[in-house]
Amino acid sequence: MKPTIQQLVSERILILDGAMGTMIQQYNLREEDFRGERFVHIPGQMKGNNDLLCLTRPDVVRDIHRKYLEAGADIIETNTFSSTTVSMADYHVQEYVREINLAAAAIAREVADEYTRLNPDKPRFVAGSIGPTNKTCSMSPDVNNPAFRALTYDELAVSYQQQIEALIDGGVDAILIETIFDTLNAKAAIYAAESAMETKGVKLPIMLSVTVADTSGRTLSGQTLDAFLASVQHAPIFSVGLNCSFGAKQLKPYLEGLAARAPYYISAYPNAGLPNSLGKYDQTPEQMAEQVKEYIEEGLVNIIGGCCGTTNEYIAQYSALIEGKVPHKPVLAPHCMWLSGLELLEVKPEINFVNVGERCNVAGSRKFLRLINEKKYDEALSIARAQVEDGALVVDVNMDEGLLDAQVEMTTFLNLIASEPEIARVPVMIDSSKWEVIVAGLKCLQGKSIVNSISLKEGEEVFLERARTIRKYGAAVVVMAFDEKGQADTCDRKIEVCERAYRLLVDKAQFNPNDIIFDPNVLAIATGMEEHNNYAVDFINATAWIKKNLPGAHISGGISNLSFSFRGNNYIREAMHTVFLYHAIQAGLDMGIVNPATAVMYTDIEPDLLVKIEDVVLNRRPDAAEILIETAENLKNTAKDAGQSEVKHDAWRDENVNERLKYALIKGIGDYLEEDLAEIIPLYKKAVDIIEGPLMAGMNTVGELFGDGKMFLPQVVKTARTMKKAVAILQPLIEAEKKEGSSSAGKMLIATVKGDVHDIGKNIVSVVMACNNYEVIDLGVMVPAEVIVQRAIEEKVDFIGLSGLITPSLEEMVHVASELQKAGVDIPLMIGGATTSKLHTALKIAPVYRGIVAHMKDAAQNASIAARLINTEARKVLAEELSKEYETLRQNNLLKKEVETVSIEEAQKNKLNLF
Repeated sequence: MKPTIQQLVSERILILDGAMGTMIQQYNLREEDFRGERFVHIPGQMKGNNDLLCLTRPDVVRDIHRKYLEAGADIIETNTFSSTTVSMADYHVQEYVREINLAAAAIAREVADEYTRLNPDKPRFVAGSIGPTNKTCSMSPDVNNPAFRALTYDELAVSYQQQIEALIDGGVDAILIETIFDTLNAKAAIYAAESAMETKGVKLPIMLSVTVADTSGRTLSGQTLDAFLASVQHAPIFSVGLNCSFGAKQLKPYLEGLAARAPYYISAYPNAGLPNSLGKYDQTPEQMAEQVKEYIEEGLVNIIGGCCGTTNEYIAQYSALIEGKVPHKPVLAPHCMWLSGLELLEVKPEINFVNVGERCNVAGSRKFLRLINEKKYDEALSIARAQVEDGALVVDVNMDEGLLDAQVEMTTFLNLIASEPEIARVPVMIDSSKWEVIVAGLKCLQGKSIVNSISLKEGEEVFLERARTIRKYGAAVVVMAFDEKGQADTCDRKIEVCERAYRLLVDKAQFNPNDIIFDPNVLAIATGMEEHNNYAVDFINATAWIKKNLPGAHISGGISNLSFSFRGNNYIREAMHTVFLYHAIQAGLDMGIVNPATAVMYTDIEPDLLVKIEDVVLNRRPDAAEILIETAENLKNTAKDAGQSEVKHDAWRDENVNERLKYALIKGIGDYLEEDLAEIIPLYKKAVDIIEGPLMAGMNTVGELFGDGKMFLPQVVKTARTMKKAVAILQPLIEAEKKEGSSSAGKMLIATVKGDVHDIGKNIVSVVMACNNYEVIDLGVMVPAEVIVQRAIEEKVDFIGLSGLITPSLEEMVHVASELQKAGVDIPLMIGGATTSKLHTALKIAPVYRGIVAHMKDAAQNASIAARLINTEARKVLAEELSKEYETLRQNNLLKKEVETVSIEEAQKNKLNLF
């Protein structure tokens, strides 16, 4: 019997194949090859839809698989990277998705089995390739509506499950979820994979491969790799690794970090170095092998392959490198709780206590309820942001209120939080008594969240069903000390309920003990009822027992419940909370829902008052409550109410107004825009000068920081929204200043060229240009040259923006420029995208077009170039500058006889290019 991947991976390093797309390009296929006779009737372009070749040119796909197997690959990937209904909708062939996946798996299976028969000592395997799709569940494509999503988690999971079931039916050996740029997409794919395997009655290894978007090592959706690991920790992961983004040399630091933290086998398939200025990969197979050799000799990998730019010649180098080398040994799984937002939170003893911010709760905060009711989400987000700034390590969100649609509001607010990096960096606690609200919340978060809560009050069957669902969505869980008998109030009852729940979770629901958080019920004390006096002590004693007897479990509680009988006296309430926390944390309390801005410290409580409060909390004397009530009345009018404490002052507010506005743009803070803009307007002749001055200075800094890897995409999107808000405030003035009443500084047509479906960067440019008062006509993605030419003429636009992320887009941009030339127009072209460069623009695009062709290195540059293009004199100067610069580039290129490979800094700036 053929050994499995699971058996071989610890014995030797396995070789994965290289790029499918790069190999397909070598066949110089035409539109007819992709379309065949069968898809003649389908509208739009088919060239570039590589997966469709499984139906129209299976001979090409089969030949590529053979070449990789001949090169020594142990694992070949199915040609199904985009074979979901979500991605195939762009080509109008979504109804053929199952057939494509079945055909792809069958082709790969046939060839792999053929090579296994030829050499049974080297069995070959097939991995079902699952790409990320061209949409993201964690970010809005509409910068004006950050709560909007282009597709839902459910839609994506259904699409993925359809693909994976077909791959399983086709006989794949593993599921490879690759090029992950949004962890929520990946979680949907993992969910779908588990569901598909349950449906089909099989268990296959799940392999994950992430792509980092910048030199900070984050994904495109902003997560660190550590946070990513926490997010997928719930699943039965076989391997995790990195692909795409960079060459082997640049990828190595991130691979080292991953190998040091991930309790899985490690894979890596980097690009063939960095692309040059023409979008090609200059690194030779020998050069790449020299860099990959370090991975192997340092024990970083179990599976090694190649991504963009690699072919069978690159993969052929690996067999000699892995000979006799020891594969990576996975590290042990963490012995503590891992949670995550955009960043990892390890709940370790040295943290002492995890503050869970309590103010985003409609049941506990009248202000938050009012803001949600009035749809004032920006102000509601400010509350969440303040919680994090004041020290909350987790943010609790609760929308349970009779007149609210809690499910809608939970989804909306969590989507909005995802657009706020300062908030989204911490984990979220989804707090609701309604199960459907909890599930809706779980589908919004790419990080590892906490569900608050479940309990045994509806019996074991419901408890286990919900626990398994929470685990499948990848969250930790708060378990309330309730059962069929009701709320556990005494220490013995708390222990009884928590121990029973722990055994069910660990033994039957396969829950990681570290992901279990017990809430043994913080109940009100000093109520005047004698049976309530020991509630705090019961909680503390139960906490100590749980920590000693239920390994891995954590303890939490709603701390404000303790002082409920002292409503109206914030100082006494917060002092009681401080005293209770002091003793409960010593007993093992890990976290609690509190106000992180509390002003009362244990050491600051006046000694006599401290004794009285401890008498109540620790139930040390029968008249403790009466004494504290009398003291509280005396203090009510003299003690400083913690609720009236001074508002925290931000130092940046002391800067001059220009610097304040620039800072607000960089940080994406819109809270003070009204007052700061009111102050600065008299200092400028025109409102538009404010936009071109301090506001664009902030945006330019954002572009530089992003290019340097010091900001990540969610932060950039947030700054763009803040810019738009500032422009909206200035808009009445701008319109009043317009002599002819027009509010447009000019008209721009923008499009992702034919053959390319990427639009994240293009969308950001649209926002930046709109913020700078330009009318933007966005034609979307996959736009043919003839449509661009026709619309540009019809709309009488002032300039055209062409965007593209993939290498074939470069050729298409040249084609668009040629078609514009034929049409007799000279509208300036603004070129941008990951694979574009100033050199390619100079060598290939500018020579075929009579109009100005300007290469954009980032989004901020578009507005400044546009301003020069609108002004007649400035336009002439720009044309002369570009002509001289391009001619110099051409001459240098001829002299060197080779294209310089871009530096990693430029490659990073071009990665998204914000275009």
